[in-house]
Amino acid sequence: MQAQTMERRVLFTRQDLTRLLVPLMIEQFLVVMVGMVDTMMVATVGETAVSGISLVDAINVLLIQVFAALATGGAVVASQFLGRRDVEKARASAKQLIWISVLMASLIAILALVGNRTILRLCFGSIEETVMQNAMTYFWLSALSYPFLAIYNAGAALFRSMGNSKVSMLISFLINCINICGNAILIYGFQWGVAGAGTATLISRITAAVIILILLRHRTNPIYLENVLRFKPDGELIRSILRVGVPNGIENGVFQVGKLMVAGLISSFGTAAIAANAICNNLGSISNIPGSAIGLGLVTVVGQCVGAHDHAQARMYTKKLLGLAYAIMIASNLLVAIFAKPLISFYNVSPEASEMAWEILMVYCVLCAIIWPASFTTPNALRAAGDAKFTMVVALFSMWIFRIGFSYVLGSWLQMGLFGTWLAMEIDWVVRSAFFLWRFKGDKWEKAKVID
Repeated sequence: MQAQTMERRVLFTRQDLTRLLVPLMIEQFLVVMVGMVDTMMVATVGETAVSGISLVDAINVLLIQVFAALATGGAVVASQFLGRRDVEKARASAKQLIWISVLMASLIAILALVGNRTILRLCFGSIEETVMQNAMTYFWLSALSYPFLAIYNAGAALFRSMGNSKVSMLISFLINCINICGNAILIYGFQWGVAGAGTATLISRITAAVIILILLRHRTNPIYLENVLRFKPDGELIRSILRVGVPNGIENGVFQVGKLMVAGLISSFGTAAIAANAICNNLGSISNIPGSAIGLGLVTVVGQCVGAHDHAQARMYTKKLLGLAYAIMIASNLLVAIFAKPLISFYNVSPEASEMAWEILMVYCVLCAIIWPASFTTPNALRAAGDAKFTMVVALFSMWIFRIGFSYVLGSWLQMGLFGTWLAMEIDWVVRSAFFLWRFKGDKWEKAKVID
């Protein structure tokens, strides 16, 4: 008994946590920064091209969140089996995750390819024909990449469940380089325009999927794939994955729909408000990187602790990592606040938009440092324990009542404009954090079950 207790105390050493979290932070930083560079490169294609791509990206972000939610479900299941030291079940769950990810993404891809123009018309109504043509081209190429994106997300989640986030960091760096170089060659060199941007993205996602599958076949990993082409559905394992993946997918999907609704409201405030909102979204995402990365790491840490039936250790690591998230996010938000004005100047927008963005960022950085980790890092610990339904219900309630409802009340009715919509978002954070911290303090999440 004493040996078992000692073993549990070192489930994750400081070195283990460092190896898990540092690559995750680097990866998240790369995604944000390369995304900004990618947007600037595509912007040179022309206004109608950028408009078409931005419309499709609204759909793409929604689907990416669904794929990521399913991958999180698989990561929770695999982590819990590893914590239980049942590597055979962990490997079996990995194979199930890969296959259901491919099948789901392929179905969505087929629907997108067949219903290309119809789907775009249903989502965005009557738009200029040149914008529609560009959107159709980009949507078609994006749809081809969905199965490969789903494979990569699933594989990256499995490596994180093993405590190895370095793999996804290195692959992310490689595919982002491919994407940027592909854009440069196909957009500037071959003058392919929107087709060039879509093709570069497709090539990068195919590359990522191939590499992650090759690495997952190495038997040196605790979880590895064998006989990948021989697939037999395992209802019990699939239900376990979906028990976390479905609520998380609904939560993420509705979150993106809500953001689109608020974006529609913001568009009614004028061009300066739209520009200021885009700047705040870009710079705000930088300050969120530490919390997002630590949240991903919590899925692995808490998942393995719960799998080992050690909820006390799950609590201890959650408190420790939440404290770390606060410490780093205070520093990151302080830096964004200090350098806000020179950073805003890079966007070359009107003085009105610049002033609006600066005012919003000053309030945002303070509240983000104080509230964001509790409202977005903490729920990952609950999901990893299997309490995904609770996080979904809270998120949906808070999203519709506070983020969306208060955006209209503060932004439109009380005429606070863009500042009102951002204040509504921050009120949403407060509500979420209160519910999630209350849930974590209690013991109901400890009774949730993902695997039998």
